[in-house]
Amino acid sequence: MHLYNAWLPPAVAAAARGEAAAFAGAVKAVAGAWRPGDPDSAYATLKWISVFDLFIKAKSDIAPEDVQALMELGFEIFRASQNKFVVQIKWGGLLVRLLRKHGKRLSLGVQWRPLYDTLIRTHFKRNMGPEGWKVRQQHFETVTSLVRASRSYFPEGAAAEIWSEFRPLLENPWHNSAFEGVGFLKLFLPANSRNQDHFTIDWIAQCLDIWDSVTNCNFWDIQWASIIARCIKNSRSVNWDDFLPLLFTRYLNMFEVPISTGNGSYPFPVEVPRNIRFLFSSKTRSPSKAIAKSIVYLLNPKSSALEYFEKLINFLEQFYHPSNGGRWTYSLERFLRYLVVYFEKRLQHEQFGTTDDKHDQFFLGKEERAGFIKVILKLLDRGQYSKDDSLAEMVSIATSILSYAEPSLVLPFVATNFHLALETTTATHQLKNAVTSVAYSGRALLLSSLISSQSDDSSVVNSFSDLIVASLSNALLGMDANDPPKTIATMQLIGSIFSNLATVGVSDDVPAFLQASTLSNWLDEFFSRLFSVLQNLESSSPINEGYQSPFMSGTFLVEDSPHYFCMLEILLGKLSKPLFSQSLKRIAKFVTANILPGATSEVGLLCCACVHSHPEEASVYLVKPILKIIMSSFEGTPTTGYVGRIVPNETSKQAALSPALETALGYYLRVLALAISYAGPVLLNYREELKQIITSAFQAPSWKVNGAGDHLLRSLLGNLVSYYPMDQYKPFTCQPIANIIEPWGCSKAHQDREVEMLNFPPKWHDPSQDELSFANELLQVHFQSALEDLLTICQTKVHSETGDEKEHLKVTLLRIHSALHGVMSCLPEMRPSYKDGRSKEVEPTFFIAGSAGSTVGSSEMREKAAEFVHIACRYLLKERTDDSILLALVVRVIDALMNYGSLEYDEWSSHVQAWKLESAAIIEAPCNFIVPFHAQGKKRPRWALVDKAHLHNTWRCSQSSYHRYRTNVDISPSDLMINLMNDLLDLSLHNYETVRSYAGRSLTKLLKRWPSLISNCVLTLTENLRNAKAPEHVVLGSCSTLASQTVLRHLTTDSVSLSSFIMGILESSHHESLKCQKAITELFVKYNIRFSGISRSFFKNSESQADKPGFTSLVSQINALGFETNSLHWRYNLMANRVLLLLILASRSESGIHSQILAETAGHFLRNLKSQLPHSRMLAISALNTLLQGSPHKTSSQDSQQSLDCPQEFNISSTGEILNEIIREEGFMNETLNSLSHVHIISDNDGSSKASYGASSFQSGSDKAITYFYFDFSASWPRTPSWISLVGGDTFYSSFARIFKRLIQQCGMPVLCSLQTALEEFLSSKERSRQCVAAEAMAGMLHSDITGSLESENNWLMVQLQKIMLAPSVESVPEWAACIRYAVTGKERSGTRAPVLRQKVLECLCSSVPQSMATSVLAKRYSFLSVALIEISAPKMSPAEEQYHVKILDELLDNMSHSSAQVREAIGVAMCVACSNMRLSGLFRPGCSPDDVCGDVRMIEQTGNEYWSRRLTDGANELSLSIQNSIQSKQLGSTSDSATENGLDHKEDADSKRMETIFHFMIASLKSGRSSVLLDVIIGLVYPVLSLQETSNKDLSLLAKSAFQLLKWKIIRRPFLETAISAILSSVNDPNWRTRSALLSYLRTFTYRHTFILSGSEKSQIWQTIEKLLVDNQVEVREQAAGVLASLMKGIDKELSKDFRDRSYAQAQRIIDARRRNSKSGHSVAAIHGAVLALTASVLSVPYDMPSWLPAHVTLLAHFIREPSPVRSTVTKAVAEFKRTHADTWSIQKDAFTEDQLEVLRDTSSSSSYFA
Repeated sequence: MHLYNAWLPPAVAAAARGEAAAFAGAVKAVAGAWRPGDPDSAYATLKWISVFDLFIKAKSDIAPEDVQALMELGFEIFRASQNKFVVQIKWGGLLVRLLRKHGKRLSLGVQWRPLYDTLIRTHFKRNMGPEGWKVRQQHFETVTSLVRASRSYFPEGAAAEIWSEFRPLLENPWHNSAFEGVGFLKLFLPANSRNQDHFTIDWIAQCLDIWDSVTNCNFWDIQWASIIARCIKNSRSVNWDDFLPLLFTRYLNMFEVPISTGNGSYPFPVEVPRNIRFLFSSKTRSPSKAIAKSIVYLLNPKSSALEYFEKLINFLEQFYHPSNGGRWTYSLERFLRYLVVYFEKRLQHEQFGTTDDKHDQFFLGKEERAGFIKVILKLLDRGQYSKDDSLAEMVSIATSILSYAEPSLVLPFVATNFHLALETTTATHQLKNAVTSVAYSGRALLLSSLISSQSDDSSVVNSFSDLIVASLSNALLGMDANDPPKTIATMQLIGSIFSNLATVGVSDDVPAFLQASTLSNWLDEFFSRLFSVLQNLESSSPINEGYQSPFMSGTFLVEDSPHYFCMLEILLGKLSKPLFSQSLKRIAKFVTANILPGATSEVGLLCCACVHSHPEEASVYLVKPILKIIMSSFEGTPTTGYVGRIVPNETSKQAALSPALETALGYYLRVLALAISYAGPVLLNYREELKQIITSAFQAPSWKVNGAGDHLLRSLLGNLVSYYPMDQYKPFTCQPIANIIEPWGCSKAHQDREVEMLNFPPKWHDPSQDELSFANELLQVHFQSALEDLLTICQTKVHSETGDEKEHLKVTLLRIHSALHGVMSCLPEMRPSYKDGRSKEVEPTFFIAGSAGSTVGSSEMREKAAEFVHIACRYLLKERTDDSILLALVVRVIDALMNYGSLEYDEWSSHVQAWKLESAAIIEAPCNFIVPFHAQGKKRPRWALVDKAHLHNTWRCSQSSYHRYRTNVDISPSDLMINLMNDLLDLSLHNYETVRSYAGRSLTKLLKRWPSLISNCVLTLTENLRNAKAPEHVVLGSCSTLASQTVLRHLTTDSVSLSSFIMGILESSHHESLKCQKAITELFVKYNIRFSGISRSFFKNSESQADKPGFTSLVSQINALGFETNSLHWRYNLMANRVLLLLILASRSESGIHSQILAETAGHFLRNLKSQLPHSRMLAISALNTLLQGSPHKTSSQDSQQSLDCPQEFNISSTGEILNEIIREEGFMNETLNSLSHVHIISDNDGSSKASYGASSFQSGSDKAITYFYFDFSASWPRTPSWISLVGGDTFYSSFARIFKRLIQQCGMPVLCSLQTALEEFLSSKERSRQCVAAEAMAGMLHSDITGSLESENNWLMVQLQKIMLAPSVESVPEWAACIRYAVTGKERSGTRAPVLRQKVLECLCSSVPQSMATSVLAKRYSFLSVALIEISAPKMSPAEEQYHVKILDELLDNMSHSSAQVREAIGVAMCVACSNMRLSGLFRPGCSPDDVCGDVRMIEQTGNEYWSRRLTDGANELSLSIQNSIQSKQLGSTSDSATENGLDHKEDADSKRMETIFHFMIASLKSGRSSVLLDVIIGLVYPVLSLQETSNKDLSLLAKSAFQLLKWKIIRRPFLETAISAILSSVNDPNWRTRSALLSYLRTFTYRHTFILSGSEKSQIWQTIEKLLVDNQVEVREQAAGVLASLMKGIDKELSKDFRDRSYAQAQRIIDARRRNSKSGHSVAAIHGAVLALTASVLSVPYDMPSWLPAHVTLLAHFIREPSPVRSTVTKAVAEFKRTHADTWSIQKDAFTEDQLEVLRDTSSSSSYFA
């Protein structure tokens, strides 16, 4: 049994034993309601779902066999309800919760295929249903989380099936299906024990290869990292060591941190289509979670993963430092977080795991734990003072968790940081973070100091206990009313330390700081501080007048966090008797002496904590004096006499209280109310005083005092009748650890492991007879007699003056309100009525136990109240309809009367919010290695567990009666309830907004509990919308209630409400006001996004049943609204069209009805294409895209699957006929094209289309919402990533093209003919928008695949294409490029089946054009070519397509030095696409000999036996050299013969042009992510890129720079890496220094990105190269080399760094000695500068630390200050930088230096000249 259930109040715990039987009964009932033959019976089972949720949330003990039965039933219903979104959402959610809670105890096998089919059918089909996107999103989330939850129950062999299902989608990495495939793979691939044999070394290698095929795509990386992490965690048998270099290379590069001065994020990430991003979104925006998981599970005793991890952290740690924050901080914070979380999980699993010998070798031993934590400490050290709050907080939490695992490492770290923070005076935020860290690891500190004190290591003990003493004494200084964060941190610390102590100040054999004398002084100081804080507080919100004056307008102490009250409770609860008395006297003195209205709730809670700890004593010192003060204040004040007598007291007319008295009374009444919250039976001693005070408070002529009286009465009643724990914060009698520390417990306790916690259940307050009689007496006076008063006032006009009547009503209602709120659900509920009129005493069904306290009063009291309040409400609505305070009070009274249990629910939810802020200080990690004792879950102090148990009881109480009547059809609400509901309905239409919203909320709660009331409500409210005379506030009220989810969900099942709702909205256009229109629009939009279908019964209502409207009559009503006449406002026209579309889509399953209406509706929308209203046109496009199914004309067999979606196959021809008639009308096509062209709004400035669908540029904000349902979420086009900037622009709308395609498929020839004639005019038009429409229509024609006797047609099309290609205009290139792209797009999911006309289009594009044409035409042709080739699926290329590739490549290679820059760029792009396609298809071609690079076609026709890749790269190096030389010779100004020069010039010109094309090729392949198949070519081009960075030919250099920027991001894999390194390092001896400089900046990023895969020899080779450049003869190169070395030393290789440091130190020392002997010694400037720079590199490589070697190095460096420039400036800069980075911690770090060294440093910084 769960701990919270074991600790329930005795009466509730006894009742809870019946829950297992109740659950079994509920399962049987559901099984009975579900009839497998009738899928619609699924709706009848939905009402049970919330009941099953109750059992899960109540943590009830239920029998596993019942759970198993329920899950099997659930899966069956889930599979049977394919198109019922709501059923699948509800049942899916329940299954997820059951799997998570009980899955481990059951033996389940779940099939993956049905889940996958559900996803595909509902979210990945082109033809979407009518469901709103909110519902669709919910459905997707439910199904995916169901897959995640059931993944570990997939049967054996599932992994292999899933892999073979999705592997084909990953073949073409440049198609969107690859993203879809990897998304599904991550979602489905199980790694459970049944599927272990699937994960082999070969499989993993294959995965890493595929991962490599798409570069720089965040989405792709996250998916693969998660898949790999899942394998690592679960397949321990695989030896991962071979994969570590590759994995860590990936991990390092996935953190987008800036290297040197570069930008952190990749400039051209691969775009993932929006719908795939939306569907497979990961909760974290960064891959940190997967990386952390992989790393933690890679750590094994024999593995080298820890070294790799350490190296990774060496690179990343500097970005945790406060001065290096940025975009990347978020992902680094997540990384730290998940590292710690998974480490904790892994330890816990290993301590409790089933210890089979096979896995034992993988468990983390002590060394591994220590190793891991040492590395993490680096991050904690850097991040603890971060400016990013979440990172600083995370560091403290990590410290706390890790300190239980390895205290000897973590706790000294906490201690030094705390002392450091105390010493720094400047950065005050450091102290807050340090205090928080101590608070979080307080328990670990105490435990280790005491446990080790039993051994003999005294120094450690003392340091830790000193730390606690220091922190407690300094904590008092931190309490300051002007510094909330620090004050709260301090209170957290005090609460944390006292939670750990068993008792305080009882015995004296404890450490000094816990002895009574010390503590008594500390308490004195503590209370002085606390009181001064309270006196200086200022309330954050002004106390507002009005009926609901907030009785808790707290300041930051109570608003922001629960720490203040917890700290007081813990502190006062733990103190020994003498210490408590001392504190109590001080508190009492303070409370009685000061009136602090600004801190009412704080002082009240202080008193409450005292009274809760020792009620008897505290009541004497606190409650009694306060009562006396209040009573004496009331003496002699005027009273209204409203309580107890009806006859008004005439004498006390205008009497009022003085403001000071009013404030004082209000303050003390509220403090008293808070103080007695948990006082228990003690209050019976003050019975008479309390009664008298409450009466006086209600009689006082001041609304403030009345309100305070209300608070007191509420508090008193609650304290008398409810259950609450009495000894929550008291010490309890178990054996403390080491005599001082209280043991903590875990709520998931196992009886055998942790019995001690279960033996100390809380002592509950169980109301005695006396208390109950006192409560009944109070109810008699303030509830029953107040009700009588209410009736009298309303029926007999007692008061002559309205003012008096108002006051009297206010006080009377307030008394009723506070009585109801005080007893909450202890006053029994109203009884419902039963269908057959049986006696009212039928036993309601029992589900879960729960009650708030002992029963007082009876149901009759509640019913009588309902009756009287109804009368009063009617009276008020008639007589006082403008009095908002009275009406709001009435609403609250009705709410408390009707919504039984909702008061408890509100209390529970606000308390749960407070627990969400739970501090890490009161959580002990499950694995505690200090006291070797591990728990099943987190451990908490007993007071926290008691609090949670109390909370659990409150929740049970709010739920126990809530569902009793929902499942039984025979029970309906009684007449009294219906009366009150009608009152609420009237109040929810009131013209005061506050009253409306209160009443609306209350009404919604009521409807949710009694669904039978909804339909009448809907009819009333929709009538208000239709009613032309309804005022504005009625419309607003109706809309807000109708928009609630309860009502919208009800519309699905109830046809009468649905018809009324739809017609109500459509006939409400006569409401003029803007607010009304906005509300109606919002309601309609909400209905749309939550639309989830229509009940089947709606279609079955034959028209003969007069009372129930049928489907067809509704459709004809909508059609009758008169679309054709333009009398309807455009918004209503749009709404009516939209409803029509929803209805027709929802009727799909009813083929009889559907086919009748489909043809008419399709015709209607086709006509709408030429509508005058832009929005209706847009909607018509969406509609036609959904309604037109595709053609019966198709002959090819593959398309039969298209018709599976439409059961009305036999009817398509009739639709076709109707559409054909419309299309044949005179001029129809022309008008349609014309009106569609208006949608394209082309802005003048940039020539691209501005808006999505052009609609938003002429709309106001409120109208925008209603046009959002053009959101057609079909598979998005284009199907491949777009990266070619030449053909950018978003003026081509694929949905338009799709309509033309569907129309042609549905109706065949007639459409083609009429389109042809209409297009003739459009194609020749100059207007850009007309060109757009023409392009869309052409694309549809080309892609429609109609074959047959259409040769002439095709010829016509090709002639037009040819014309377009040769047309000189440039503006419309983007549209036509998109048109061609659409025409050749592959069909099917992975785009592998070619459309029929692709061949023809390619032929047309390939036919060569004379080079004499205008350059724009040539560039256009090459752009079209590259766009067409992008869409060809390389892995499945046909031989013909391959021939085209060869032909095109030939032509491209010949034209590389074309004279026009535009053409060169187009050629470069086209080359990139063609080459990469050839390469990729080569990988899939059989018989590809391994020694060739696949896909390099032999170009036999042209230049003998050569590969294209050779033709590209072979001459490149020579080319770049000759370009450089020619530029240099030009600069030298040679005066040779002019003729030869011209010839030379020509050749140079051609060379540089060819080079430009090569750079374009390179940029395109890096930018598009296609470079993974072209690596050898790119490596061949590294030298030109490095050497042409700075030349006088500006264009060429710009291109080289762009290529260089992209090249820095490229990771090069093993077979190519060797060639790459030799190619790169060869340029070290280049004569041009700019090339050497470029080489250095490339090496910096290159080594960073490849650190893990470079071998030792390669690293030292690179290192030597850079060292060589330290003594380069160019100053810039030398300085750059030093910078590169400094960054390399941070992480690349410890041995190399150490060796270099020692060598450079020795060298510098030698130079200094030589200079001392002989100032003219023969060292060149370069040599001295090089030695100094080598020292500088060492010094700057450790920016924030102080290793032992550093002081000597810095000092030696400072000795060079006398040298001439450039050495001198280098030294000055380096020393200044050293001082800047060490400034924070200088006070401590300077101890590492000797006096002499410090002297030398001082000399360098004091410069002699002001301007130095």
